Amino acid sequence: MAETARKAFRKNVEWEYDRLILPREFSRNVVTRMLVERAEKGGWELRSVRIGPDGVRRVLLRRKIIRQPRPEFFYV
Repeated sequence: MAETARKAFRKNVEWEYDRLILPREFSRNVVTRMLVERAEKGGWELRSVRIGPDGVRRVLLRRKIIRQPRPEFFYV
């Protein structure tokens, strides 16, 4: 809810989200390497990680989408 409120103050910034579900068989090192690679190459940042009682990791990544505003003037 607070994120929606902050979003209203920034006109030209939007977020793109990506959800990953990683099985419990992946070690911590493998998950770390995977997330670091996505961050370095794709510009993703870690939003949250939830580890369920069954050991499955649910990861939420986000990255900024900055849209350029259209100019207010026209060339003739």
